[in-house]
Amino acid sequence: MPSLPEHGANPKLLYRRLGMEEPEEVLDFSENVNPLGIPESVRKAWPGLIRLLPHYPEPDGEPFRSDAARFHGVPSEMVMVGNGAAELFSVIADRYRGKRALLIHPTFSEYKATLLAKGALCVDLTVDPSDAALPVGRIKQAMEDADVIYLCNPNNPTGERIPEEKMLELAGHGRGCGCELVIDEAFMDFAGEAHSFVPHLAEHPHVAVMRSMTKMYAIPGIRLGYMVASPQRIKEHRKAAPHWNVNGIAAQIGSLCLQEAEFRERSVLYSRTVREELTAFLVAAGCTVTNSETNYVSFRPPADPAGLYESLLRQGIVLRHSENFLGMDGQWFRVGMKEEWKMDRLKEALARWFEETSPS
Repeated sequence: MPSLPEHGANPKLLYRRLGMEEPEEVLDFSENVNPLGIPESVRKAWPGLIRLLPHYPEPDGEPFRSDAARFHGVPSEMVMVGNGAAELFSVIADRYRGKRALLIHPTFSEYKATLLAKGALCVDLTVDPSDAALPVGRIKQAMEDADVIYLCNPNNPTGERIPEEKMLELAGHGRGCGCELVIDEAFMDFAGEAHSFVPHLAEHPHVAVMRSMTKMYAIPGIRLGYMVASPQRIKEHRKAAPHWNVNGIAAQIGSLCLQEAEFRERSVLYSRTVREELTAFLVAAGCTVTNSETNYVSFRPPADPAGLYESLLRQGIVLRHSENFLGMDGQWFRVGMKEEWKMDRLKEALARWFEETSPS
């Protein structure tokens, strides 16, 4: 199979890489931003934001930086704003140049890409995506020889959340053995802020938490994320970032989004409802499905994943492949939750495939 794109949300590139003709209508389940779209407050504010274009933005990403700090109940000195969480991962990787970074797979590919680009040595520990129980013992042992461990919580691509008690156990072990933690909470909005590690940062200054505004608020086009860590670490990382790294429009939109409590509640409810419906459908068809708490779910079909993927592509249905996820190796697919009619179309296409390929 030709080399597939490292990320989802790019159907044109995918069809071109595979040498397939792109259908007139494509339903892209490979991207996993909020299916409800951007908040209404952002839509209403958008025309007025043009007034910011002639002005340089605030160097620290204000007012978003202060609003993000207020949202989490921490001092603004503990927050650094970035041009998407991707920029922050590149910035923080500088800290681990020439050091050993432990990665738990399957997980987001950007960790390894940014670490290797900065000269870090990546140590891979692969776990079974069908087993929801995190092997804490194995991980703690591997942490003994690592300078940092990256943890995605909830995990991408499985959507599974690491329980708070296990996160605290790993953080405590890291403090004892000299292993720092970088926790990616890009999808924590969907699992619930009660599970965030941010309230524990005061007792764990060796931990940094990454957050993304892209997923919950459906704003990948403006690039906005932030890091929460000790003031000393934030000061250090800020020196490694470009000046004016967050544009003024993004900073204003981020502040608007953080005020959207009702929107978040509605988004979580919708994503949970359609996710549970799809999960029940897939399990009934004999698929193995991850226990996701996000707006996506991963599944392994009972047979012929390559055939299923190609069949859906020819129908204009794009799933997130798992060719570049260690431990999934092309046998699994990730599905982002979409509008109801799109979910119905997906289930109809899957039902036809399962019926046609059933051994009975």
